Amino acid sequence: MTHPFTVLHAAALGFFAALGSISATAEAAEQEAEAFARVIVDSAELRTSPGVSARVIYVAHRGETFALDGRPSAGFWLRVLLADGRTAYALGDEVQPFAVNRNDEGAPSRPGFFAPPPLEGSRIGLSLVGGVLNIPVLGEGQQRFSYVEARPSIVLHKTVSLEGFIGDALTTDGAQLLYGAGLAIYLAPDWPVCPFVGLWGGGLSVLPNPESFVLKREDLYVVRAGGGILFALRNRILVRIEATNLSVFTADSYKNAQTIAGGLGVYF
Repeated sequence: MTHPFTVLHAAALGFFAALGSISATAEAAEQEAEAFARVIVDSAELRTSPGVSARVIYVAHRGETFALDGRPSAGFWLRVLLADGRTAYALGDEVQPFAVNRNDEGAPSRPGFFAPPPLEGSRIGLSLVGGVLNIPVLGEGQQRFSYVEARPSIVLHKTVSLEGFIGDALTTDGAQLLYGAGLAIYLAPDWPVCPFVGLWGGGLSVLPNPESFVLKREDLYVVRAGGGILFALRNRILVRIEATNLSVFTADSYKNAQTIAGGLGVYF
């Protein structure tokens, strides 16, 4: 008959042996080398697929490094990961592969969940947001309406874009169409969390339903100012949160309104 202490002793030895094995495996993973590529020419065109006829999606400069994501079999092209998480292809003659350990001081890192905003090299963008429009209604006082808005933009520089907007307050009494354009200025275009401010101008058209007793037909001018934050995720997707103040007026009337909204955006 086996003594209970002997069984317990053997189980303890097995447990600590397994724990040691797990610790050694984790330590080995931490020290495992990762492959990167450094640009060794003045500029290198990174493309959507291997081949000189593929579209250029990023122009890298000497010294920039990118995580390697394997090597395709078609020619001497290396597949790399851009900072925003997209996959691109670099000509092997223009980059130098090298290996680093994760815990080396100053070692480059692979793209994470967050990335710099995709403003550098982009031409156009589109954001779709939803939230609340807070606006006075004649005879009803200050009213809150659910609100949706599209914001197309043309990127002039990574710090500034020409931005339009068209939105509608969601109400059964009719439509309140808000529209216009202006400038958005990005205060930290290289940070994953990028604050921005904007100034826009346009109009507000109130189109009530025939049976509505709340809204009345109006066309007003709008000056809009505000700002918010862009949270940049991988693959050029942005989370946009913003608040704006609207001066809504005609030649003989004035009222003040606000929007608070959030949604998603993407740049190309």
